[in-house]
Amino acid sequence: MGVMCTWESEKTEMEAFCRKLVVAARKDDEGGRNHHLVSSYYEDGDEKGTLLCVTSGVSYVGLALVNHLLQLGYSLRITVENPEEMEKVKEIEKTAEGKLEAIMAKLTDIDGLEKAFQGCRGVFHTSAFTDPAGLSGYTKSMAEIEVRVAENVMEACARTPSINRCVFTSSLAACVWQDTAQSDHTPVINHGSWSSESFCIEKKLWYALGKMRAEKAAWRIANERGLKLTTICPALITGPQFCHRNPTATIAYLKGGQEMYSLGLLATVDLTKLAEAHASVLKAMNNNASGRYICFDKVIDSQSGAENLAKEIGMPKEKICGETSNSSVQRFELSNEKLCRLMSRPLRCYSEYQMK
Repeated sequence: MGVMCTWESEKTEMEAFCRKLVVAARKDDEGGRNHHLVSSYYEDGDEKGTLLCVTSGVSYVGLALVNHLLQLGYSLRITVENPEEMEKVKEIEKTAEGKLEAIMAKLTDIDGLEKAFQGCRGVFHTSAFTDPAGLSGYTKSMAEIEVRVAENVMEACARTPSINRCVFTSSLAACVWQDTAQSDHTPVINHGSWSSESFCIEKKLWYALGKMRAEKAAWRIANERGLKLTTICPALITGPQFCHRNPTATIAYLKGGQEMYSLGLLATVDLTKLAEAHASVLKAMNNNASGRYICFDKVIDSQSGAENLAKEIGMPKEKICGETSNSSVQRFELSNEKLCRLMSRPLRCYSEYQMK
């Protein structure tokens, strides 16, 4: 658990990513289009060529989002943190044939972010962090950094005249941790739900605390500065080698996994579907899309589901579902109905609240 990628494995992943872009470009040419990397399912051209910025563009989520946006015909600028990350993206830049550029901009540097955002019409902040210790998950200090970075990104967006939209990647963990001892908690977790800050601190749920505080900071600055913002709150992100390639977030998200499972709150979302959701929300912001969107496509609500997830991660199933049945526990319901409506239900939609 928590195995970090080696340089060779990362290089292989980058090469595979580049091959996907080549295939997309060839399909585009065969269709007689003037723009490379435009997917055949992009229905109208009002956004083609629009320049967008993706922060942490070589992260697990960032790469998937970059791939999807390029296929939709956008031009992209991605931020990277260091020369090593810049080196990784060189081959992608070549393959994208002018549709992609990388710029070094630390998430702790507002001025650097502002330069990166210049000329962009929208920003995706993918909230990607790695644990300096490598294996320990997500610490209290990382939660504090997450908030400062969110403030920096939003301030840089507000300072950049060309930016008219921002999509902020939060987490379902910012929504689900309720203090059941309080009489005002609701049995339905949806886009209006927020995790209890005091409960997260008491249980040392630093990942949930960091995501929640960072998202609230983003909303505060957006409201103060008149910036158009939406936030997406994904469940545990799964996909090819997700634990190996995204270990910090996976480990951190599953802290308290047994309790999430017992309460009906343990859910996952496929990486590709998450990227599609980001793009759909951004485009819908041209109309009336706003607020928060919960994103998941599967609720882990059975022993077999928990066993399969544990096998993918490489941990004992007891770490997820415990050793006893959850049938006698008062359970919550998750709802992604708002996002399903926006995307015309490409996700499995949980909109009927039937308490167990």
